[in-house]
This record gives sequence, C-alpha cells and structure tokens, in this order.
Amino acid sequence: MANMLERNKNVKPVKKTYSEHMEDALYREVWEEVNNEKTLRFVKKYSKHFMVAALAILIIATGIQIGIRTHNANKIATAVAYETAVENMDANALAALADNTSGAAADLALFQAYLIDKDMAKLEKLADNANTRDFGDLAKLHIVANRGDEMTAAEVKKYLDGTDTKSSPYYYTGRLMVAQKYLAEGDRETANKILDKIIADKDAPSEILNTAESLR
Repeated sequence: MANMLERNKNVKPVKKTYSEHMEDALYREVWEEVNNEKTLRFVKKYSKHFMVAALAILIIATGIQIGIRTHNANKIATAVAYETAVENMDANALAALADNTSGAAADLALFQAYLIDKDMAKLEKLADNANTRDFGDLAKLHIVANRGDEMTAAEVKKYLDGTDTKSSPYYYTGRLMVAQKYLAEGDRETANKILDKIIADKDAPSEILNTAESLR
C-alpha cells in the first residue's frame, strides 16, 4: 500500500483559473504598496533620529582622528622640547616641561632639571609626587646621598623602604646605603647582617657585591 507521501506525489496540482491569477497579482500589488507606505512612514517618523545618529557617528569618528593627530603632534612637540632643553642645559625649561607632561616623561624631565641645577626642591618634589615608582625611589636615593648625615640609620632605612624589594631596580643600592649608614653610626652588627644578605645573594651585581665584601 502506498504511504501518504507517495500518494501525495501522485496528486496532480490544481491549475489556477485566470481570475485566480489576477487575484494573486492584485494581492501582491496591494501588499507591495502597503509595505512601501509602511516603510515611508517609518522613515519619515525616524528620519530625525537617523540623521542625529549619523551625525553623532561622524562627529565621533572625526574627533578620534583629530585626537590621534593631536596626541601624536603633542608627543613630537614634547620630545623636541625635551631634546632642546637638554642640549641647552636649561633646568627651568625641563621643570616647566615636567609640569606640562605626565608619566615617566614628566619624571625624567624633572630629574634632568635637578641634575643640571642641583636644586633639592626639585628632587624632593620628585620623591614626594613622582608619577612612577622607579623615579620616586631614585630621587630618595639621591636625597639620602645628599642629606643622609641629617638622618639616623633607622630613618634612612624607613625612608628607603620602598626600594627594599627585588621588583625595584634600586634594591641592592638601597640596602648598601642603609648598611653604610649603620656603619657610620658604629652599629656594625646590624650593618653586617645587611651586608651578609647582599654577599649571599647570587643575583647581586658584581660592583655592589665587591663593595659589600670590602665593607664587611
């Protein structure tokens, strides 16, 4: 017995009459008109929103391009100004550059200004308000080197506490300075404990290691 699917295959499609074809054509025409009218109403209703959205996208895209160009131009101008200030040994220009830039560039400019005019106020400003930890720690090392006599060994140790980690590039230098301060105060026992840790550290730079051994 043929199944339902096979029976359906054997059923001949019913031919539409001329009037039925005309009906279908009219239906399609009306449907297209209705759709066109709906689309037109939709566009009219939301045309302002489309325009605002398009304008916003245009403004954003333009702003991004201008921002990128301005940013790149500012970076180039900063680099040129820095190079000129260093060549002219102009500490004031470098200090001004530090005030008008950010991040490591500002720290570098301020440190360079200190190296030129030896103004401790610049160094203290860098130590207190550095944008980057490394430059802040570097400034503190220089402050201790200049004013360490005014501080006790315990104060120096506390002041350089931020360098007492291997994540700091001044880890060994900081420890060595603290040990030297304890030696200057006559506290050899505490100094030797610090020096022994440096000497036993396989990662200690050779120059630091040699100095620690000579002090030990």
